[in-house]
Amino acid sequence: MEARILRLNIAGQPIEWLHWKDAVCLYARDLVQWTLGGHVRRVYGGHSRLTGLRTQIDLPAIIACGGNRLARMRLVPPLTNAALFARDHHQCLYCGRWFTAEHLSRDHVHPISRGGRDRWNNVVTACKRCNQHKGNHLLSEIGMELLALPFCPNTAEYLALINSDRIRGDQMEFLRPQFSRRRDWAGLDS
Repeated sequence: MEARILRLNIAGQPIEWLHWKDAVCLYARDLVQWTLGGHVRRVYGGHSRLTGLRTQIDLPAIIACGGNRLARMRLVPPLTNAALFARDHHQCLYCGRWFTAEHLSRDHVHPISRGGRDRWNNVVTACKRCNQHKGNHLLSEIGMELLALPFCPNTAEYLALINSDRIRGDQMEFLRPQFSRRRDWAGLDS
């Protein structure tokens, strides 16, 4: 898979992953203020009328962009099943077994039917069997326990989760110091 480019705001806060074409557009609009990391891709353009030389740009792994307004980090990243399953390492937080995504589901610890919310701090990865068994009960009502507490990943953690199969070492090195201390992120270093 093709590596993505990590976009930061001018303050150095991670914002999003970019396709190389989007990064070229930011360069063309003169919005890239500074860069980090090695080069991801070399892109060639047309030939200069003045010199006859072909233009080229080497895209770095990390770019910080300015603009009319400061791009902001999301305080609460979007909750998707793919990101949730990655947060929980594809492990059912009830029985402890690991599964592929098609055998997993999102379980609301405090069921929505009983006033719970669809939020990071109230959802865990569950195998379909455990989710069916739990149903709309509270854990205390049926004697089930969680293996780990649900939490909301910060922006850096979320970006690592959703791009773990394509993240480069220099990008991980930039993101890692911003991870919370709540969990072991070693699985994302590969």
